[in-house]
Amino acid sequence: MTHRRIIKICAGIMAFSGLIILFSTIFPIVSYEWESAKRYPVLISPLVDEETASFTFSNKDYTKVSNWFEGTEKKEFVSENVKYFTLSIPKLKIENATVAIGGEDLSQSLIQFPDTALPGKVGNTVIFGHSILPIFYNPENYLSIFSTLDKLDKGDKVIVDYDGIRYKFTVENLFEVSPNDIQILEQDSSDSYLTLVTCSPPGDPRKPRRLIVRARLTPVDNNHTYTGS
Repeated sequence: MTHRRIIKICAGIMAFSGLIILFSTIFPIVSYEWESAKRYPVLISPLVDEETASFTFSNKDYTKVSNWFEGTEKKEFVSENVKYFTLSIPKLKIENATVAIGGEDLSQSLIQFPDTALPGKVGNTVIFGHSILPIFYNPENYLSIFSTLDKLDKGDKVIVDYDGIRYKFTVENLFEVSPNDIQILEQDSSDSYLTLVTCSPPGDPRKPRRLIVRARLTPVDNNHTYTGS
């Protein structure tokens, strides 16, 4: 085998490998866009100007919660006395993932957005989680923990263990919003809600939308609204 032939074979292998890498990167994003267009409505609040909702590349660090929604007031994301609870999603094999109440770094834990209700209380508990390409999904890695959040369906369960009490939530709705729409952070005094948030499509560097999974506390009987641990 001549030296020139070896070079051609190596070049061909490298080109083929590059195509595989490119396909494995682009296909999940395109596939998600195709499925989400059919499955999730994109809800745009009346408070949001569609013309100014920019879906362009950004150099923001999305491992920081404070960069996720445009137009939110700057809050104290780092606390000297950060408290934690845990979250489990059986369908996604997420088990006892740490949720920091406040905090900022999504590479270290899930984050409950400041000033949202504590789990099991009346109101809306909003939890942020990072996502990357689904092929790298690992339920124990906080950089990828919400990469398959879109696989949840209405009726699926989310379990929160907080202060010695286990709360079970049932998924009621899935939809997407623009980064400008902060209404998903609002509180609802009609019941106890849990809102899970991640960027979508997972792995897309533009971070053009936010996937929202809304769940409601599952009543146990007529006298109780939570499940004791």
